[in-house]
Amino acid sequence: MKPLQTWWRRFSRDEAGATAIEYAVMLSLIAVAVIASVGQVATATKNSFDTSGEAVNAALSP
Repeated sequence: MKPLQTWWRRFSRDEAGATAIEYAVMLSLIAVAVIASVGQVATATKNSFDTSGEAVNAALSP
């Protein structure tokens, strides 16, 4: 019975699992933020190139 009590005390004080879960949650939130940011930057870049292309085409049209 003593080894079980010793194991339970050690297990209940161990915070490594909780820390790993916290890091996983933070990593997933960072990944979501990065994915959303990249999507917005890609859209803004596409719009900028489209606007520039239209301006060049209008300038070169007779």
